[in-house]
This record gives sequence, C-alpha cells and structure tokens, in this order.
Amino acid sequence: MRIQTLIFTCTLSLFSFTAMAGPGHEHSHSHASVPVSQDDAKVIATKAVAALAEKSKIEKSWQSVRAEKAEQKTFKDNTEWVVTFNNSEISDATKRTLYVFLTLGGEYIAANHTGK
Repeated sequence: MRIQTLIFTCTLSLFSFTAMAGPGHEHSHSHASVPVSQDDAKVIATKAVAALAEKSKIEKSWQSVRAEKAEQKTFKDNTEWVVTFNNSEISDATKRTLYVFLTLGGEYIAANHTGK
C-alpha cells in the first residue's frame, strides 16, 4: 500500500510540473515576439561571437571584436537581425567579416562569413 501511495504521489507531482511549464511562465529560453532593440541585438550577437570563439568554432581573436552594425533583413519571408563584425587580424580576406543572425526577439540562429 505504501508503494502505491508513493507511485501515486510521484505521478501527481509530475503533472503539476507540466502544468507550471505552460505559456505565461518564465523559463530558461525566450519565445519573445517583441523585437529587441538594435543595441540589444549587438550585445546579444557579441555574446554569441564570444561563445563561438570559446568553443573554437572561430578564432579566439574574434572575442575582442565589437559589432559594427545591426540591421533587420528579410530572408524567405522571415525578418531577422543581421549583426556585422570585422576582424582585421584575420589573414584570409574572405573570413574577415562575420555575420551573426538573430531572431527579432534576440535568439541566436547562426553565424557565417557570407551574410546569406
């Protein structure tokens, strides 16, 4: 009987956690539908570049580079923030510019050297 009560209590608590995770409750990631500002997009993109450099996805010298500009662009009917960085320390001219793509709400999408 004790085991049945324990199982029932555990099952009931799982349902209550699920109910608290629904819409309108804070959790670790954003589903922001309100666009972040241009300055916020630069800050978020700078943090993304630092994380990419820390993970050795790009050269470490990118960690000290500041965002040059942030603009909204539309790709396949989706408007995104495109934040541009330039790193003069990179010897390969085709890799000196890094573009970071964010949702309008500020979530990281991707980064590349083509801007596309």
